[in-house]
Amino acid sequence: MSYDIELIRHSLAHVMAAAVKKLHPDVKFAGGPAIENGFYYDFDTEYRFSEEDFAQIEKEMRDLIKSNGRFEQRNVSLDEAKEIFANQPYKMEWLNEYDAAGEDLSIYTFRDFVDLCRGPHVESSKDLPRDGFKIRSVAGAYWKGDAKNKMLQRIYVDAFASKEELDNFLKMQEEAAARDNRKLGKDMDLFHFEPEYAPGAVFWHDKGYKMYRKLIEYVRHRQELAGYQEISTPAVMDRCLWERSGHWAKYGEHNYSGKTQDGKVFCIKPMSCPGGMLVFGHGLRSYKDLPLYMAEFGKVHRYEAAGGLSGLMRVREFTQDDAHIFCTEEQLEEEVVKILRFIKDIYGKFGFDKITMKLATRKESEFRIGSDEIWDKAEGALKHALDANGIEYEIAEGDAAFYGPKIDNYLRDSMGRVWQCGTVQLDMNLPERFDLSYVGEDGEKHRPIMLHRAMLGSIERFMGVLLESTGGNLPLWLSPEPVVVAPISQKHAEYANEIVSALRAVGVNARADLRDEKVNYKIRELSLAKTPIIAVVGEKEMAEKMVTLRRLGVEQQENMPLSEFVEMMKDSVKLPL
Repeated sequence: MSYDIELIRHSLAHVMAAAVKKLHPDVKFAGGPAIENGFYYDFDTEYRFSEEDFAQIEKEMRDLIKSNGRFEQRNVSLDEAKEIFANQPYKMEWLNEYDAAGEDLSIYTFRDFVDLCRGPHVESSKDLPRDGFKIRSVAGAYWKGDAKNKMLQRIYVDAFASKEELDNFLKMQEEAAARDNRKLGKDMDLFHFEPEYAPGAVFWHDKGYKMYRKLIEYVRHRQELAGYQEISTPAVMDRCLWERSGHWAKYGEHNYSGKTQDGKVFCIKPMSCPGGMLVFGHGLRSYKDLPLYMAEFGKVHRYEAAGGLSGLMRVREFTQDDAHIFCTEEQLEEEVVKILRFIKDIYGKFGFDKITMKLATRKESEFRIGSDEIWDKAEGALKHALDANGIEYEIAEGDAAFYGPKIDNYLRDSMGRVWQCGTVQLDMNLPERFDLSYVGEDGEKHRPIMLHRAMLGSIERFMGVLLESTGGNLPLWLSPEPVVVAPISQKHAEYANEIVSALRAVGVNARADLRDEKVNYKIRELSLAKTPIIAVVGEKEMAEKMVTLRRLGVEQQENMPLSEFVEMMKDSVKLPL
């Protein structure tokens, strides 16, 4: 019988729990769901698991699978369940909170391991792959995700239906490790982090900051062509601004804030929207001004838990390519579609052509603002815009922002991984809270609709995604150092400098590697730093006004006249339109 992979993974989680119980009989069990690429299980025991235990646990799991043990389900009353799990405090806590009195509970038994579980599972362990799993790591995890509770030990396992699938996944993980943005940041001399002094904040090096600025320059250029205005709002503003918008109630604990001598509480800007609304609200607006495109490259600060920080992918200080589009209800559909096509085109220029869109709808939450009537209207408007224009999308129930529904854009990188980056969010609530208005054709005041928009999202995160997807092999226009000239010896240094001067004269950032080292040593180091083009020059090149090119990732060398090379590079570093 063929089983769904999630069912296999969940069954393997029970097998691992049974293996750990056999090795450590005093262990207390929390829970173990299937997750992407595998599963985990949380344990409470005085014994500290480490990598040295992985092989033994895996062997015990294989022995249990080989034993052909059955997964047996039965329903029990709440009282009976409490008897069964009397010595398992985490199961008992869940049972004591169970509020469906009179309903039976489902339990599953595998060998001598019993767990509260709705199932389903495979019929027998013979249906599970013996070589399709591998323990990945062990980490701390608070019970129920609450830092006030006890820290448990969470064992993560990669699991697939066959050894071949597992091997392919592990190979991809090795490739991912080689492409990790933190490693590439070091190899390419782009950036570094100082966890002791500024956790979650990037220390940009010259080349990394050039790339960072180039990303902003490109988005700014495209926005200007599309008719966007660009604004800049203060980095520190009164807390009452975020209380008014609703952000403080929702995200207050993630804000950096402090009290000044006059007793006021100020926040370092965690998002740009309230500032954008204050700019729109300054002065009289007319229907003739709409749609109004207002962009801001806002540097924002949000406190993320230390354990969640991950290179460029999750930081505490980052820049968003934020924009707010103010429009009328009649203009809404056209503007939503226009933004989505803009985002898709931008991604295409970076080589991302596989885009998935998800319509995120409301969830019941104490932080959600606005009436159901407004939410019905907003969700309906986004859905209609997608349907009427033949745009494919999925529904993401409960993933909306607290102020309105949104369409998130997910891109797939060269390794098949999916990243959420761009978004368009429909907001009919914050314009109401900030009493925004425009004068309509009838001479009366009307409420604008606001669309929150980000294309790259966090510049830092997008840069990390791009580095990992390309392995650091960046397009020439984005590379902070697209070409380095490497003379074979010092007597060719003058010609190398001549080439650099010619390139810089046409706007190409270039330098000469004039170190007194052998040229092969220079090439190795420059290749490690992911230099796109190394122009090697020696006696022949100097005599014939030529260059010998070595392109990153290409074995075959290329000879080219200097004048032709300069023109090629001039065209290659232009911003794509």
